[in-house]
Amino acid sequence: MVATYEDAALVVQLVRWGTEMGLEEATHALFADGFDAEVASIDHPSVRKMLLFGETVGTLVKHGILDKELVQDLWWIDGSWGRVGPTARRERQRLGEPSLYENFDALAANAGS
Repeated sequence: MVATYEDAALVVQLVRWGTEMGLEEATHALFADGFDAEVASIDHPSVRKMLLFGETVGTLVKHGILDKELVQDLWWIDGSWGRVGPTARRERQRLGEPSLYENFDALAANAGS
């Protein structure tokens, strides 16, 4: 898939949505020195925001609606997953739902490929 102007328009909408939801502040909190990804809870607002955003983007990529290379060029997907992935895995276990956040996970796992 090659990025199109439609992809660009969708990315602009995603950036706006991210701004509206406070994704920049969430990202800052997730990468702060005191943040511990191994103990962070789903109750942490920044974790929830990043998981929601990442799963949405991952789902759009999975279904061919958004170009993967464009997404990975714009956002550090595997880095973000590294900060919230442990929480997602614990939530999968707790809820017994292996598909929880699977599209964000898959997008991060395929970074660079």
